Amino acid sequence: MDSLTLTAILLGIVEGVTEFIPVSSTGHLILATELFGYDAKQWAMFNVVIQLGAILAVVVQYWRTFWAVGWGILRLEAISWKFLRNILIAFLPSAVIGLALKDYIDIMLESPMVVAWALVVGGIAILAIEKVAKPGPPSGIGQLPMRQAFGVGVAQCLAMVPGVSRSGATIMGALAMGIERRTAAEFSFFLAVPTMLGASTLELLDNRAALAAGGIGGPGGVGWSEVAVGFVVSFVVALAVIKAFVAFVSRSGFGPFAWYRIVAGSAAIAWLMLR
Repeated sequence: MDSLTLTAILLGIVEGVTEFIPVSSTGHLILATELFGYDAKQWAMFNVVIQLGAILAVVVQYWRTFWAVGWGILRLEAISWKFLRNILIAFLPSAVIGLALKDYIDIMLESPMVVAWALVVGGIAILAIEKVAKPGPPSGIGQLPMRQAFGVGVAQCLAMVPGVSRSGATIMGALAMGIERRTAAEFSFFLAVPTMLGASTLELLDNRAALAAGGIGGPGGVGWSEVAVGFVVSFVVALAVIKAFVAFVSRSGFGPFAWYRIVAGSAAIAWLMLR
């Protein structure tokens, strides 16, 4: 097995494990690239595109929900239209702000130190929200009012800072607004579908000239075979993580992930300062 394939497998595992838990998949990919000495620019687009593998895991895991909502929309069922409405309302803030600030976001993606500090601060924020949040009764995504859906979307925008965690920002935002844990987690999963599809499509469009010239990582670099490997690995790993994550947080909450963020972020800060 050559080194590019091995790297693709490793990064696919990192993506699959971290995409849907509140520890920041992008931050971990950036730190993994730095830790193992990979060429960050060579793997930057790869890291975005393989997120689609994790998104496919959501579609497979919740295919019955997608099917029911699709049929419900065709049959003009109010609850299905409200489900779609809430996902689109929550997606809107990140779509607008992400397009407006893309150049600044790209600059932050090149800074491992930003990731490390965001991990620590995010961990502290999770502990604080877990302590003061008062989740309401169980409810479905289609039962949430528009103001809560929009609030989750605004919270998701915090994840434009690498290391914050898209799932962490959306879940904690939902908890802060009184949405119970399971619904908060599942809302985050469903919201990931349009969000990551949009981010990956934008990345591919922005780099279409480079793709036409020499592949995803440039001539002699990361190719589509590595992308395929990373995609499959992230899909398989994420599929296993999603179900386990929902069961875990329903029982134990988000505190363990917060402490992990604080320890990992502190270690990363120390390593980056001393190397």
